[in-house]
Amino acid sequence: MNKIRELSDIVREIPDSGAEIALGGFIITRCPIAFAAELIRQKKKDMTLYSVMGTMEADLLVGAGAARSYSYSGGSLDRFGKLDRINEAIINKSIEIKEYSAMGLGLRFLAGAMGIPFIPSKVMMGTDMYEAMKDDKSTMQIGASPFDGEPYMFLSKLQPEYSVIHAQAVDEKGNVIIEGPAWDLELAMAGKKLIVTAEKYVSNEYVKRFPEKVKIPCIYTYAAAIVPAGAYPASTYRVYDHDAEALTMYAKANQRQDTFDQFLNEYILGTKNHNEFIEKMGGLKKLGTLAAEPVYGFARKEGVL
Repeated sequence: MNKIRELSDIVREIPDSGAEIALGGFIITRCPIAFAAELIRQKKKDMTLYSVMGTMEADLLVGAGAARSYSYSGGSLDRFGKLDRINEAIINKSIEIKEYSAMGLGLRFLAGAMGIPFIPSKVMMGTDMYEAMKDDKSTMQIGASPFDGEPYMFLSKLQPEYSVIHAQAVDEKGNVIIEGPAWDLELAMAGKKLIVTAEKYVSNEYVKRFPEKVKIPCIYTYAAAIVPAGAYPASTYRVYDHDAEALTMYAKANQRQDTFDQFLNEYILGTKNHNEFIEKMGGLKKLGTLAAEPVYGFARKEGVL
């Protein structure tokens, strides 16, 4: 079965309201930006979102009014700025925000990926994060170990309707190749339906010759879309570096809702797809300046390498 489809068609399957989606990526690396932008273009609303580490695509979705709830463990635009649409939502309490430790949320995804109802840990015990959420018994509870009587935090499994990640490559069966750090594997495999955007297609014959490159086997993948530069303006290791200029521009725009709305209208709603978004941001010429140096995996910068 060929799982590769057009991104717009995959997103069209997601309910117009109330979807539960876990977003991969880490700060400004391998973020599913193209997927999030397509959710906004198709006017998906009232979503419950999760990220282990908050990224630009989550900030876009919250700022666009597409989320009713967001769970994460902190995040930023790295040295370029903050996730100010999320930060303002926390201050104004305009949506439900749940803040975990990275390990706490990651363990919930691990339990989901393993198919077990909960996972025990000492994480988050005695913290303000636990105090803020302790009344929600469906998420976490403290109880005694049946073996030694020690108190543990029991974190419930998290199996969202959809998990979405960006990767370097995928084959027609849905085998996913990820190079470099792979911090979102548990998140990916916990989702009831895993959607993958990838930089390029590789044949199943290639996967058979190099099976060690596969980080997520096809059994987990529901659908995949080939979206070159699908994480832009974030980076994808060994393909392209982050765009410092674009991230700086966004970090200024997202500080206020009115300037964020201008960015949204011009660069997301004002474009038909991710290709048009990239063209508006500088096109192939800009991407060429960000091309990754093969040995180091990132763009060579003057005085850095």
